[in-house]
This record gives sequence, structure tokens and C-alpha cells, in this order.
Amino acid sequence: MEVHVGRKGIPCLLSSQGECIASNITQLIGWTPLIELKNIAKKDGIDARLIGKIEPYQPLSSVKDRNASLNGFKGLLDRVEQLKEEVKNVFVVDQFTNPANLDAHFRWTGPEIWKDTEGKVDIFVAGSGSGGTLTGTGRFLKTKNPSVKIVCVEPAESAVISGGEPAFHNIQGIGPGFIPETLDTSQIDEIITVTTQEAMDMARRLAGKEGLLVGISSGANVAAREENKGKMIVTIFSSGGERYLNSELFAQLELMEGQLMRAVKGGTMHSTNQLSIYIR
Repeated sequence: MEVHVGRKGIPCLLSSQGECIASNITQLIGWTPLIELKNIAKKDGIDARLIGKIEPYQPLSSVKDRNASLNGFKGLLDRVEQLKEEVKNVFVVDQFTNPANLDAHFRWTGPEIWKDTEGKVDIFVAGSGSGGTLTGTGRFLKTKNPSVKIVCVEPAESAVISGGEPAFHNIQGIGPGFIPETLDTSQIDEIITVTTQEAMDMARRLAGKEGLLVGISSGANVAAREENKGKMIVTIFSSGGERYLNSELFAQLELMEGQLMRAVKGGTMHSTNQLSIYIR
């Protein structure tokens, strides 16, 4: 399979000669930046390099920009199949069976990580939803270095890949409750489970310590990291946290905002764990 390693995305435009103007939105897809999570590593006493690939920098703020994809889980997929039978001239992309899903990550995400880390990546950690990111990226990295370790993250409440039963959880983006066709489990070296609470806690830490507003599944990836001394661990921040601002993930911020507004209106002293003000 041919792999195209030429740059795409914003870095390509910034490094080009002449005008730096994209001719269409697809030219902005790909080659998202890597960032080292030094504050969290220092706080936790980790002697390893924790690297995150920021997929919210995609045009539509998600890793799903890399492939034509359809979000959803079993019930939604059943509904799609029903509509396909009822509506004429329908084409269903279906990220859970479409080989283009994992191929996009084999052709782009994997080569991007390999080039930007200068081949120093030791461990790749990713949550599994459709399995496209994990399979495609992992497959490419192993073609470059078979010793690269691929770690799959799934919700502890619904650890189907580990052999458990499907169940409700609140880590959006991973753990669909079944094993998709696009997930190649032979690429996985280790499976780690995290609870919804652990994932949310880490996502909040990423926002507070690293200034990264990323989603719940991104928090799961980092919470499940392998803390190997001297290793470079790369994970995927699949989506931005803006879509979760009114969810349980950042509910504390909403509560603090409400308390602050009441304090301002009432002219009283108000204290929280992070804030003390007096308005008169």
C-alpha cells in the first residue's frame, strides 16, 4: 500500500512559498501539532515524555475530519440501516465497516506522528471507537518500528474488547459496545480500561494544567498512559472540549460562574476553592 507522507494542513501552508491561502477546506485537514504535557508529567513525577496530538485543530475540530465518518453506536446504526432500506439513492459511509477509515490514519496520522517525533515514539495510546485511528496509526507505526507498543483504551464500564459485556458509560467517542470491523485487534499490544470519572478528571487536569480544552475520550487516553521511564508516549486528543462545556465534564465551571454572578449582583463576599472576591 502506498503511503503519502507529504504535508497537508496548516503547517503545509505556513511553510510554502508565495501565497499561504487554502483553495478549499480539505487542504486544512491533517498534520495537526504535537504538544508535550510537561506540567502534568512534572506534577505526577513521571520520567517520560507525554505527547498529545491535537486533533481539535482540524477544520471541524475533530479527528473525524480525517475520514468521511458517521458517529453513533448500535442503536443509531440500526436506524441507519432501516433508513437505507426506506430511502432511495442512499450512500452510507459507515465508519465502523469502511476500510477508508483506518486507511486515512495509515496514510496520514501515522506518518505525521512518525515524522514529527523523528521516529522516537515508543508507545501509541488511543481510545477505540470505530477503531480506525488505533488500527491505521498503529499499523503504520509498526511498519516503521515493530517494537512500538500500541495501547488500546476502552471504558471500564463497557470493556467489550477485553471480553466484558456492553454497558452504559459516559466517555463519548469510544466504547461503542461491540467490536467494529475496522478494529484490528492483532495490532493491540495492551488494553487498558478507565472509568468515566477517571477520564473526566484527567480532561479537567488537561484544561487546568496544560491549557488544553479537549474532550472526555482525550482525558481517557492520558489517564491510561504507560508511565515508562525515558519513553516517548504519544496519544490522540480526538476532539475539542467546547462541545462539553454544558455537560457534566465542566459542570463545576458552570456552577462557579453562577455563584460569581450572584456575588456580583448581591455585593457580597464570595469564596470558592479557586476564587475569592468582594463586590460593593
